[in-house]
Parts: sequence; structure tokens; C-alpha cells
Amino acid sequence: MVRYDFKTIMASIKKELEVLKYVASHPRLPLRCKILAGLLVAYALSPIDLIPDFIPVLGQLDDILILPIGIWILYKMVPPEIIKEARARVV
Repeated sequence: MVRYDFKTIMASIKKELEVLKYVASHPRLPLRCKILAGLLVAYALSPIDLIPDFIPVLGQLDDILILPIGIWILYKMVPPEIIKEARARVV
């Protein structure tokens, strides 16, 4: 049985954001992918959220939902060889 807690989820999101930073700067990446990657990184690093973080549960809920869904959509758009190269650099 695999248990997921908040810290584990956020650590994996942080790693994926590092991959996204590399993917966003890749020269062969289509422009629409660069824009989406940039928006995801900016949202993750921005102090402005859709739901403020000081609201107990809902504040973190938007980060836990929006970022993984955005990352999943981006990974569907990016060519697989670029993602492999980015993961090799980050790890």
C-alpha cells in the first residue's frame, strides 16, 4: 500500500518544476509548450494564488490540483525525447 502525504506530493511537484524549467528553455520546444511551461513555473513560484494559502485546506488544494494537471497536459504536448533529456539533466 502506497501512502501519499502532502510533503511527498510537494517534493515530487518541486522536482517536476525543475524539469519544466529545463523543458521551457529547450530550443526545439514548440512555442505553445514554452508558454504553458512558463505559466506553470510562474504560478508555482508566484505568491499570488487562485485561493490564498492562509485558508486552511483550500489554500493548498489549488496547488495540489492545478500544478499536476498542468504538468500532465504539458507532458502530453512535449515530444518525449525532450522530456527524457530534461529528466537526465535534473536527476
